Amino acid sequence: MTEAATLHSLPLFPLGTVLFPQGLLSLRVFEVRYLDMVRKCQAADAPFGVVALQAGHEVRKAGARPEQLYAEGTLARLTRLETVQLGLMHLQCRGQQRFRILGSRQLPHGLWVADVQMLPDDAEIAVPQHLRSVAHALAQVLLQLHARAQDPDHAQLPTPAQMADCGWVANRWAELLPLPLAVKQQLMTLDSPLLRLELIADLLERNGIGQAPAT
Repeated sequence: MTEAATLHSLPLFPLGTVLFPQGLLSLRVFEVRYLDMVRKCQAADAPFGVVALQAGHEVRKAGARPEQLYAEGTLARLTRLETVQLGLMHLQCRGQQRFRILGSRQLPHGLWVADVQMLPDDAEIAVPQHLRSVAHALAQVLLQLHARAQDPDHAQLPTPAQMADCGWVANRWAELLPLPLAVKQQLMTLDSPLLRLELIADLLERNGIGQAPAT
């Protein structure tokens, strides 16, 4: 998709988390509005949009505050779908391109849909020398997660090309770190993957992570 590409009536899945491009997200779906959305996306081999919640709850509750969405999100494409029982699905999706909401509305049964403009993919920028320790530290963390057979989100190890790319390394750290939702959202929307990685490196340094020289 080009920078100017737009999608109309994209179904949205508001969550209390931020999905980054190439990130994996596991979901447990039981609300009727999302069960129907997932079935339609699967049948059409179409993505849906994941957006973080500024206010409100993931699950609709009587008398709860209205859902308020951040203006930017990420396309999500289904990679695995399991119907556990009637009215309950487990699914995994992968983040694709980021988007900005141009206008949104909530349908009578509660599903949000939006017209969105696609944002450009991160430029491929090699991890500079002074940040290679950050990539090295990530590799160690991912190896540990990979060793956990029960963790499907890390079943595959990253490629050397991914570990050498600023945007990919920054995005994986942003997913793993226990950062406030607003901070993750800000990192996701940054245009510069190098700046994103620099900010991640600062956060890691405060916690004594990723300071040793890479070997």
